Amino acid sequence: MNRDFWRDKRVFVTGHTGFKGSWLTLWLAEMGATVYGYALPPPTSPSLFELAAVDDVVRSTVGDIRDYESLAGALTRFEPDVVFHLAAQSVVLRSYEDPLETYTTNVIGTANLLQALRGMSRRCAVVNVTTDKVYENRRWVWGYRENDRLGGRDPYSSSKACAELVARAFRESFFASDGGAGARVGVASARAGNVIGGGDWTPHQLIPDTVLAMSEQRPVVLRHPEATRPWQHVLDCLSGYLTLAEALHGNPDRYADDWNFGPAIEHTQPVSRVVEIFATHWGSQHMWQRDQRISPHEEMTLCLDSQKAHHELRWAGRLSLDHALEWTASWYRRHAEGVKARLLCDEQIEQYSRLSDCATTSGRGPAPHRDTERA
Repeated sequence: MNRDFWRDKRVFVTGHTGFKGSWLTLWLAEMGATVYGYALPPPTSPSLFELAAVDDVVRSTVGDIRDYESLAGALTRFEPDVVFHLAAQSVVLRSYEDPLETYTTNVIGTANLLQALRGMSRRCAVVNVTTDKVYENRRWVWGYRENDRLGGRDPYSSSKACAELVARAFRESFFASDGGAGARVGVASARAGNVIGGGDWTPHQLIPDTVLAMSEQRPVVLRHPEATRPWQHVLDCLSGYLTLAEALHGNPDRYADDWNFGPAIEHTQPVSRVVEIFATHWGSQHMWQRDQRISPHEEMTLCLDSQKAHHELRWAGRLSLDHALEWTASWYRRHAEGVKARLLCDEQIEQYSRLSDCATTSGRGPAPHRDTERA
C-alpha cells in the first residue's frame, strides 16, 4: 500500500456511516484524501461514525443507495478518482426477516452505482465490496478461490453473489478496454472474511455480542459455536481494499477482476474459539453457552484462499487472530474507561501503518498463506 497515492485523491465512499466505512473514512482522511460519503444515517446506536466524529473529516450526503437520482447527482458533483462501494444490508439474520430490503439494497443499489458511473469523464477505480459468503458453499476444508462458483443459500449471501454478477456484467458490457487507451472505469469486487475490530455495535454479530456479555459478566450465547469463519482485523481487510484500488486506478485492464482478502488458514477458527481467545484479552472468566433456540440456516464452514492477492498485489494481512482480538478487546476496554473513540482509531491506524512500513522497508515480501492444498 502506497500512502502517497492517496494524497489529494478524491474518494467516494458509499456506506461510510457503518463500521467498516467509518474506519476507512478515517484512514483515507489521515492519508490526505478528500473523502465524500453517501449513506443512510448510522445503522446502530451507539455508532462509531458518531462517537469518532467521522463527520468532521468527510463531506456527506444522507441518501439511500436505491435512490438513483440522488446517488447519481452526488457522484456527478464530486467526480471521484476512487469509489469504495460498502453500502449494503450486511446482516444474515436480518436478511431472513426482510429479504426484499436485502435484495433491493445489495443488488439494485450496486446497479444504480455502476449505472451512474457510466457518465464519468475521468479515470475512476471502483472497489465493489462483497463478502466471503458469495461462493456456493461445498463444505470444503480448503479455501475458496476467485474462480469458484458463486451461490448462496440465504438471502444475504445470494444477494451479494447477485451484486457480483451485476458488477461483472457492467464491467464486461460498459467498462471494458476501448481498444488502446485502456478502460476508463475499472471495476473490481473484493471478498473479505469476517471482520472484527473496535467500534462495531452491529446486532447479532459475534464481537458486539461478546463485549456486551462480558461487560455484564455473563456467558456469551452462541447460535453455532462450531461454525468456522475466516477472522481478520478491520485494518487488514481495509488494507486489501486500498491496495486493490491503487492497482486498479493505475492499470484497470489488469486488475478489474475479483479478489479475495482473507486471513491465513490458521486464523480460520470456530466461533467458540474466538470467544475463548477474546476472553483471555478481556480478562473474563465467563465464556459461552449454546443457544437452545432454533436459528435460521447458516453455513458451518467458510474459508478463503487469498493467494491471488498475495502474488499479484503483494498483499497479506499483518495481524494474527490473537493480535486482532487483542487490539479489539483493548479498543472496547479503553473506550469504556473514557478514552475517545477517535483517539483509539487514530492510534491503531498509526500502529498498523508502522507495521506495514516495516514490512515494506525490510525487503521481505508478505508471508505466504499456508492454505491447504487441494487434492
